[in-house]
Amino acid sequence: MNRTLRHAILLAFAVSVSAAPSFAQKKSEKADSATFATVNGKAIPKVRADALIAGQAAQGQPDSPELRKAVTEELVRREVLTQESIKKGFDKKPEVQGQVELARQGVLIGAYLNDYVKTHPVTEEQVKKEYAEISAKLGNKEYKARHILVEKEDEAKAIIAKLAKGEKIEDLAKDSKDPGSKDRGGDLGWANPASFVPPFSAAMTKLEKGKFTETPVKSDFGWHIIQLEDIRELKLPGFDEAKAQIGQQLTQRMVQKHIDELRAKAKVE
Repeated sequence: MNRTLRHAILLAFAVSVSAAPSFAQKKSEKADSATFATVNGKAIPKVRADALIAGQAAQGQPDSPELRKAVTEELVRREVLTQESIKKGFDKKPEVQGQVELARQGVLIGAYLNDYVKTHPVTEEQVKKEYAEISAKLGNKEYKARHILVEKEDEAKAIIAKLAKGEKIEDLAKDSKDPGSKDRGGDLGWANPASFVPPFSAAMTKLEKGKFTETPVKSDFGWHIIQLEDIRELKLPGFDEAKAQIGQQLTQRMVQKHIDELRAKAKVE
């Protein structure tokens, strides 16, 4: 068997959690109960093959004789191993039963959420509104800055005094408490103001190129000394380019909100 295809078939079990329900709905009850193959006298229901093929279809894999052959081989291997596992009594072990139940729950959850997304589609108007809000939040500029983070205001004032005397922020940044930038001379790279906490952004955007904050900037992380190196125009992707990703984010947000609401209403004792 094509090893790449067989690997894809294995992965399809994860995808088929969401794909199988809609696929199965198109089949009659008779088709669902039909036998796909028999292994050592044990029938493999056709619905298992349907689920695997649906999972592959969801990934763009076209139906073909090679795919069906791979599905058959995978299901036979699984049935053989399952039968051996049952002979050893693993189906009676509590820890195995727990894992089986979790897997069953996963399939049911996937079917439910897949249906919820289908019946609550994100509209283009929602995507356009989100795009407009993101664009307004990000603005039209990016800033390239360096900073030094310290724990106490007096430490920050001492560093500002050294900068005023001509010392380089790149050299002083070695004492910064920010592990992400201290080894780069405090360099934060190009970033949008929305990427930073509000006090930092407010101070940075007021600076002229080449200038540093003459008073320490307080945030939840400590005290900052900021030096602005450059400013450039921010080029955002167009709506058509961004709408798929925004739609996915809105869908994820909607699903999470629904889960949170169900959890809040649940009676837990």
